[in-house]
Amino acid sequence: MFQEKRLLIYAPDEFGRGHSKTAEGVLRYGRNPVVGIVDASRTGTCADVIGIRADVPFYPDIASALAAGPEALLLGVAPRGGRLPASWRNDIAFALRSGLDIISGLHEVLAADPEFRALAEEHGRQIWDVREPPADLPVGNALVCGLSEQVVLTVGSDCAMGKMTASLEIEKSARKRGRNPIFIPTGQTGIMIAGFGISIDRVIGDFMAGATEKLILEHGPGHDLILVEGQGSLLHPGYSGVTLGLLHGAMPTEMILCHEPSRKFIRDSTLPIPPLPEVIALYEAMTLPLRKAKVVGIALNCFDLDEEETRRQIEKTQELTGLPTTDVVKFGADCLAEAIDKARERR
Repeated sequence: MFQEKRLLIYAPDEFGRGHSKTAEGVLRYGRNPVVGIVDASRTGTCADVIGIRADVPFYPDIASALAAGPEALLLGVAPRGGRLPASWRNDIAFALRSGLDIISGLHEVLAADPEFRALAEEHGRQIWDVREPPADLPVGNALVCGLSEQVVLTVGSDCAMGKMTASLEIEKSARKRGRNPIFIPTGQTGIMIAGFGISIDRVIGDFMAGATEKLILEHGPGHDLILVEGQGSLLHPGYSGVTLGLLHGAMPTEMILCHEPSRKFIRDSTLPIPPLPEVIALYEAMTLPLRKAKVVGIALNCFDLDEEETRRQIEKTQELTGLPTTDVVKFGADCLAEAIDKARERR
């Protein structure tokens, strides 16, 4: 777990342009204070670009942001292939020399880089590669089935459907309803938000279920609602293995299905997304025979639709599935938190 730090988010020439999902997630949901964003192509504040956090200004470079008192530089952009762009090296080295820790979600392990490792040691800094899994992970053994706590997993009709966002919004709504929830992160952005977790897509296949199980068993007890961040989709030809490992490790009591109405095909393929009742049936079948988990609500991602069309899609989805449906960003997750509570009462 990473202790609280004053963050400076690094998003050079990319903030709000489709590749800054990590930066935007941390700004919206993060537990740590953010003092600024490094992006020379932007001026003003974060609110001018994504509508939130008027208290977070843009800076043209790291040097000009140091007066704001950052303690760590968080790499907030996902470059193509997850590799470190050559143009970032000097800035990261400068940050280490300036006394900042580094928080990275890249596939490339920065702590193993000779230059960065030497600078971190010289200046007493830490490099946290959040994707790096811990050693000695167990093989999954359905141990979560022995817990009395309610475990809810977000699943998707495809990848990048907003599973993390749905989990975090449900957490907020559940807390308002008097529950004591905990968000269990399984991807790099969620880990940066919560300060702990395991990036399941970096875990060897045999241990994916065990890694998920370990997270739940270590952090879940003491909470009456465990919200596990889903990854990928059972329908995606590339990422379904991660999804299944996570599903069997989490052994959810209930699931929330995340879906983007405008998306008709599985990302990066010509495979059509099946009707939602078929998707729901697939997820429910894959939890058997160990757990009879039901999808109890739908979280739509209508980022590209206006409010009127979003409401139409919500109504259409509710009629199709018979399940409570919302867009959690536009309208909140109260109806999903209520559905989760009702499911607990029925058990």
